[in-house]
Amino acid sequence: MEPRVRFRYNRRMTSTTPTDCPCCSGAPYASCCEPVHTGRAAASTAEALMRARYAAYAKGRIDFIEKTHAPEGREGFDRGAAEKWSRESEWKGLRIVAVKDGGPADAAGVVNFVATFGQEGKDYDHQEIATFRKEGGSWLFVDGKSPKPETFVRSGPEIGRNDPCHCGSGKKFKKCHGR
Repeated sequence: MEPRVRFRYNRRMTSTTPTDCPCCSGAPYASCCEPVHTGRAAASTAEALMRARYAAYAKGRIDFIEKTHAPEGREGFDRGAAEKWSRESEWKGLRIVAVKDGGPADAAGVVNFVATFGQEGKDYDHQEIATFRKEGGSWLFVDGKSPKPETFVRSGPEIGRNDPCHCGSGKKFKKCHGR
């Protein structure tokens, strides 16, 4: 059976008002990620935890980031670096690229996301494929990997050395662009 893959594109990458949640859900922070940060609510999905973790970086809630790491990942967590990144960055938006599993009834899930932030006047995109698992009814971040670059696959026939050049010059490919 094919794994469930759900694609979502978040058109709005930034918050428009100071009360908007930094996770770019469009909901107010007070009813979106703040209850998850304070423990009044649990993240119901892997995507919800991903959004709450992004908002935690934006709000400087590093305790939440550390607490939502899977136990095997907490040892390698650099709290000082996380605090510095959180404090020195301007958090500009989160875009969920794709979600595989990670629903309320699932035990694991994967979230592909792009987090945009600024530092020293430059904007950066942090793209990651994050793995989550549910343990004791709570979602935990297991690990994150950079996506592999997409391989270019030629869809048409390959141009031969003696074929006319694709640029329309009238010359053979080998005498024009094939050098």
